[in-house]
Amino acid sequence: MGQLAGKHALITGGGTGIGAAIAKALSGEGAAVSLAGRRREPLEQAAARLPKAAAIIADVTDPQSCAEMAAQARNAHGPIDIVVANAGAAESSSAGKIKREQWQRMIDVNLSGAFYTAQAALADVTRNDAAGRIVFIASTAGLKGYPYVAAYCAAKHGVVGLMRALAAEFGGKGVTVNAVCPGYTDTPLLEASVANITTKTGRSAEQARAALAKDNESGRLITPEEVAAKVLWLCSPAGVSTNGEAILVTGAP
Repeated sequence: MGQLAGKHALITGGGTGIGAAIAKALSGEGAAVSLAGRRREPLEQAAARLPKAAAIIADVTDPQSCAEMAAQARNAHGPIDIVVANAGAAESSSAGKIKREQWQRMIDVNLSGAFYTAQAALADVTRNDAAGRIVFIASTAGLKGYPYVAAYCAAKHGVVGLMRALAAEFGGKGVTVNAVCPGYTDTPLLEASVANITTKTGRSAEQARAALAKDNESGRLITPEEVAAKVLWLCSPAGVSTNGEAILVTGAP
């Protein structure tokens, strides 16, 4: 039996990239997983590859949708023990050109969505026998600034602050709340950044990826599996004494 046997994990943004890698890692240790997101096809494909998995259509920017998401997850696999708030999006623009709508989109999906996801499952993860885990997928942009992504950085800094607040509120109740902060990671989201760079600068896709990788301490792109390994550790019995931490994943030796 795996170290997460009998546990139920809800993972947003679970159809591709980091979310799909997290689902695979937790499932591999015996957890039942509920994969949530907006796009049905990748969710169902990811769920079909795992032994105990459900695909749930949800919009994390809508608190009612998040409440329904949690209810569907319970119907599929019972009470939720682990919440991984992974859904996110990034858009770039010079700070002086950010429109109100773009600013709000970044706050809604990256910060408000993380809160609504955690809030929807709080009653589950804080129940007496849950040994609950809440993990936010933040970013190195939640710990330092990057040019041309002011709204994204503000939202991810907010996620780290949210994590610390919930860790302080629930840490004495057998629940751990942490954030994993990856650097640039080789995912479909990164490909959107690569396309934006090539369009604006004329660089090749290879040059754009190299420029992004250079910002990671290792000088290479992080893999989704590296991020998933940190999440798995936090959700395992070994992570029980870690609470309120923002854990970097930058590929540093």
